[in-house]
This record gives sequence, structure tokens and C-alpha cells, in this order.
Amino acid sequence: MAMAMTADDKRDSGQVLVAAVSDCGTARPANEDACGTYVENEACTLAVVADGVSGYEGGQIASQTAVEVTLRAFRESPIAWGPLKRLHRAAQQANIEIHDRALVVTELCRMSTTLTAVVVHEGILHAVHVGDSRLYLIRNGEIVQKTKDHTVAADRARIGLSMRPKGHVDRATLTRSLGKDLIAAIDRITFPLAKDDVLLVCSDGLYNVLEDMAIREIVAGKDPNDACDALIRAANELGTPDNLTAAVLRVTSVGSASHPSSSGWRNVFDRLLKR
Repeated sequence: MAMAMTADDKRDSGQVLVAAVSDCGTARPANEDACGTYVENEACTLAVVADGVSGYEGGQIASQTAVEVTLRAFRESPIAWGPLKRLHRAAQQANIEIHDRALVVTELCRMSTTLTAVVVHEGILHAVHVGDSRLYLIRNGEIVQKTKDHTVAADRARIGLSMRPKGHVDRATLTRSLGKDLIAAIDRITFPLAKDDVLLVCSDGLYNVLEDMAIREIVAGKDPNDACDALIRAANELGTPDNLTAAVLRVTSVGSASHPSSSGWRNVFDRLLKR
């Protein structure tokens, strides 16, 4: 089956290679996913994935707005704020614009979307997250999910309640999303990166079809362009019923500022003590 993929800019920041691709999947006529990337400079790269809530009018509008506004607001924000504050403020701006539009246009009154956005800045990963799209870290042959799913099923599992049976109407219901409330509850994540780390940001249409180990094997050794294409193709070959999106970032080098030596820290402490 031929794929109708929407590919975003594929760029090299010098320290990070990045690509993002979104696809309708094999069963849906329209794509309610959206993605985007922005390379600010060789030390700062941004990738965004959003998945509009299915079953409501405006899912496609919500996801596209989330990506466009997050990229724009980040780009226009003061660099002095730092990457995480810039990213969080950008996501909140996207939330406000989706929420306000839903209030004005009756047909869009229930629209909302997931949002997972990451910035790699000088060897550090900063992310904001709401909904059930995911961020994975692939390092040394291991794959780890770094975000929490904001769904009824995941919330029940975290407090020790039994999992809803597969196919249950509430299983994938979001407990948090962008656009639903005036102020969104958005997770913030930060951790250091290492050379050759791979980051995957994806919608549930991808990970609901591909197991984590399959994702790791598909991505291994590929540049982000080929990795995105291979992930989409593999999911479609299995007949994914949902839209699917993948953004892949490969760390080619890390800034020395993000990994100071122990002697460097001692010098800092010595200077502070002498003040």
C-alpha cells in the first residue's frame, strides 16, 4: 500500500540530526497528527509532535495549531529565558490559542490535542508533555519511555488499579490534553544526553502497533530521515488503524558545557568559597 506521508524539514544542527514524518495510516482518510522541527543554531534543536483528539470536530486543527504556535512562540521568545522556560511558555501559548478558538467557534468547542515537544540544547534534553504521545530515549541498545501517558488506563495502573480490558471505551481516554482548559497541566522533563543517543517522539498510532524492542531495532544505525520512513512503513505494514507520526533526533556530539569535569566543579566551588 502506498503511503501518503507528510515530511517536515530534515536538518542538521551540527550537534543533532533531526527529521519528522506524519502519515494517515492505513485506515483513516485524514491525518489528525502534526509535527514540526526548528533548528535555531548548532546547539539548539526543537521537535514537536501533536495528535488531535479523534471523534471531535477540530482534531486536525488543534494538532496543527499546537505545532505551529509552539514553534513560533519558541522562536520569538527571549533566549535569556533558557530552553525549558521558552518551551513551556510556548506550549502554554499554544494551549491558550486552541482554547480561545474553541470558545469562539461552536463546531470546535471540544477540540484538543496531545503535545510532546523536545529541545536539545548544548547536550541537554528539555521536554514538555501532555497527553499520550511519547518520548523515548534509545541509548546503548536500550529503549526507555521518558514520558508518562496521561490516559485513564495509565492513571489506573500508576495507583495500582486493574487495567481496563483491551477495547474498553475508557482505556485510551485522555486525562490531560492541550486546549481543554485555559491553563494546561504540562509535564516538564530534563536530562543529560550522550553522543550517539537517539530520541524518538511519536504518536500512539506508532507505538500501539510497534513494540518497544521493534522500534529500537528499526531505528538502530539509521539516520533520522531513514529511521522515520522505516518506522512509518513498518507500522503501516502491520495495518495501523490510526494516524502515526515519528520525529527522530540523533545526537552526534555534546557540548562540553553540559558535561563539566569534576575538577571543573571543584574550581567553581573554590571560587565561591573564597568570596
